[in-house]
Amino acid sequence: MGGERKLLGRWGESVVARWLRRRGKEILAAGYACRFGEIDLIVRDGDVLAFVEVKLRRDESFGPARLAVDRRKQQRLRTTAELYLAQNPTSLQPRFDVAEVYAPRGMETPDPQVVYWENAF
Repeated sequence: MGGERKLLGRWGESVVARWLRRRGKEILAAGYACRFGEIDLIVRDGDVLAFVEVKLRRDESFGPARLAVDRRKQQRLRTTAELYLAQNPTSLQPRFDVAEVYAPRGMETPDPQVVYWENAF
């Protein structure tokens, strides 16, 4: 991934992290990576441990951003989450969420829109 795209992706993740914190959620990890893949955000939501995939788009001209989380990506996220849970045992219930961020002007967007899907897959 190019440097600018990576920077934009991290910005989108920070937008979602702020959005979640304002709703009382606790960010446990950001950018967790292992040999299987990466999980953008790992969040405590009460008695749930949410593994959050963030997708940023300028608009929906190519469809909703969540559609980019296809079966193959879902499987990589599950495998990565299994390793995280093996390294960080918890009694919290796991859940997979997808956060869409719509930012028409990229990082210059003053108020990016967040659409959040709990239990996305």
